[in-house]
Amino acid sequence: MTRKTIVLTGASDGIGAAAARQLASSGHRLVLVGRSPEKTRAVAADAGAEYFTADFARLDDVRALAAQIADAVGDDGIDVLANNAGGIFGDRTPTVDGFEKTIQVNHLAPFLLTNLLLPQLLHAGAAVINTSSVGHRLFGRIDVDDLDNRRRFSANKAYGDAKLANILFAKSLHTKFHADGLSAVAFHPGTVRTNFASDSSSVMRLVYRSFLGRFLLTSTEEGGGILRWFIEGTPDETWFSGAYYDERTLSSKVNPQAEDAELAESLWRRSADLVGLPVH
Repeated sequence: MTRKTIVLTGASDGIGAAAARQLASSGHRLVLVGRSPEKTRAVAADAGAEYFTADFARLDDVRALAAQIADAVGDDGIDVLANNAGGIFGDRTPTVDGFEKTIQVNHLAPFLLTNLLLPQLLHAGAAVINTSSVGHRLFGRIDVDDLDNRRRFSANKAYGDAKLANILFAKSLHTKFHADGLSAVAFHPGTVRTNFASDSSSVMRLVYRSFLGRFLLTSTEEGGGILRWFIEGTPDETWFSGAYYDERTLSSKVNPQAEDAELAESLWRRSADLVGLPVH
């Protein structure tokens, strides 16, 4: 097996931590990213990995993170970037950057990180893997002129929009850069039994915390195994670039907006404008 340089965000907890530990014996170079220094350090120690910390609710943290990762990988480039950080939150909360927290942590921050690392990703012919959710289909309805949901906010809609954005972002990466060797995919890891949604007022919090969760939820290890499957897979053999998967299954059950190429381009342009990047 070819040794890969893998950057995995959201690695301090949940399926990110599980995937990191499962990859520990794989021989790959693991670069983990988490918000909690203590938790991320512990996972990195278990996985024999390098690690950095960043709060995706602060875009300056993301910019600093990108510079640190680029410096760490040097001429080797990045073979896999797994954009796994995210969550569903409570009431509409602005970040220090002025954006609603859900869309920033789940979409704008990974959009910025991926774009800042494009030289390293293109150098290695990388795979970009976005952890999305079936919530994109249940709750998502993106308005690029109102990504913050100022007009009609709910925790569910904000999360659904952000997870839909993860799919549209993967499709845009495929459209723009697949000819240059980059691949991108989005996937739903299953409804995983973690502390996900613990800070949310969403009805999803009730599922996660109630006895129903015992029957409806996937284990963290299973979810981590699905993430690992994408990380170690071969694009266009194991999984298809530009596609959306429900766990390991190519899915046609998507929000109609996920197939809207004009919306994908509009979202890319709007996102680039919001985080201060030039439009590719």
